[in-house]
Amino acid sequence: MVKFTINGKSHSLNVDPDTPLLWVIRDHVGLTGTKYGCGVAQCGSCTVLLDGQAVRSCSVPVSAVQGKKIETVESLAKGGKLSKVQQAWVDHQAPQCGYCQTGMVMAATALLRQNPRPSDADIDAAITNICRCGSFQEVRAAIHAAAKA
Repeated sequence: MVKFTINGKSHSLNVDPDTPLLWVIRDHVGLTGTKYGCGVAQCGSCTVLLDGQAVRSCSVPVSAVQGKKIETVESLAKGGKLSKVQQAWVDHQAPQCGYCQTGMVMAATALLRQNPRPSDADIDAAITNICRCGSFQEVRAAIHAAAKA
């Protein structure tokens, strides 16, 4: 039995302790905003916040989240209002195909919580997610806009 909190809601699940957190979030909790991309922690599509830190959920065994707080992209909008990062993504048309964007939004959220006024170098160091469409300039502009909001 593993106990943890996702988006403020407590969960106790009887799953194999080696099950990647990604699959627990998607298959057992039913939150599908966190995406499967590569399965080897390279692309970042599966990024969630674990006790406030951006992590690649495909490589975190559920046993490692016992008693921890997990945030997914579903937690960001409040009362139908997008978070400042989500709104900046829309305003700057950051997504093209959009598949990687939930992971990027979560990584950007973690970055701005830790560093409210990041430089381009800070963004490049923190946002290591892969975007096959190449929307990195739009992502950087959205992060700077969210920092000013």
